[in-house]
Amino acid sequence: MLNKRAALAASLAVSLAALANVAHADGKKATEKCYGVALAGQNDCAAGAGTTCAATSKRNYQGDAWKLVEKGTCTEIKTPKGPGSLTPIKR
Repeated sequence: MLNKRAALAASLAVSLAALANVAHADGKKATEKCYGVALAGQNDCAAGAGTTCAATSKRNYQGDAWKLVEKGTCTEIKTPKGPGSLTPIKR
């Protein structure tokens, strides 16, 4: 009985991990915040002091402004100022 429970728990864990990497049930892909990749005025939110939220970044690739990107792709995005970051960039 214990081995069946352990096997079931392991199977459940693998299934949940797999589900975390696939699209949401509504058809949208999983996303993450990517800092330093948005063009001026095209950020999704967080653009530093004196800004309210979306579309408020003042310059291209602003380090404290983020854009939602497909999960797992942020740090692969290359910009003239370097790659995207999962945390704010001090520039």
